Amino acid sequence: MTRNIVLRAENVSRQVNSPAGPLTILCDVSLEVTEGESVAIVGTSGAGKSTLLALLAGLDLPTSGRVWVGGTELTQLDEDGRARVRAERIGFVFQSFHLVPALTALENVMLPLELAGRKDARRAALDTLGRVGLSERARHYPRQLSGGEQQRVAIARAFVTRPAVLLADEPTGNLDTATGARIGELLFGLNATLGTTLMLVTHDRELADRCGRVLTMAAGRLL
Repeated sequence: MTRNIVLRAENVSRQVNSPAGPLTILCDVSLEVTEGESVAIVGTSGAGKSTLLALLAGLDLPTSGRVWVGGTELTQLDEDGRARVRAERIGFVFQSFHLVPALTALENVMLPLELAGRKDARRAALDTLGRVGLSERARHYPRQLSGGEQQRVAIARAFVTRPAVLLADEPTGNLDTATGARIGELLFGLNATLGTTLMLVTHDRELADRCGRVLTMAAGRLL
């Protein structure tokens, strides 16, 4: 069975200006990821892993090269266009959770649905919090939750729109080993039950080894 390509990068490079002159963070990276895949990106700090993930999500634009999500070329869109594609097709989980402190867990998960004008935001958010085992914590604020609970809220927020792709940048990086293992179980469980493509940047070798494919980066290149 041929699977559809949901993420594609073609000869992507990213340069930034530094006091010493132009600095190349990514150099001529090409890859394809198909629906339902689980892919890990590993490598030393500074290898360009997080930069690549941000480009695949349309959070940043490459200096050269092209990026597609499904059949849509992100690199042809303006910022509003890329934001629309993210809202419809991409979930993103950050190492530092990025929850809104003034909102409860439920309100944080409802947020992307409300921004999309969904009338069933509350019901869908409660259902997704249940999937990550946090029904009892729905009315708690981030400061009242442990690190692992905050990351589960962040994962629920990323999954609540049923995205085609979930991108996770060091999702267990700020968590202890046992909590990190539970977050890994959750991510792979959602990947399996919902068929969402999972792509993660991680230093956690056990997490990487659970993925169907492991890509290694060094000095801005895919090895």
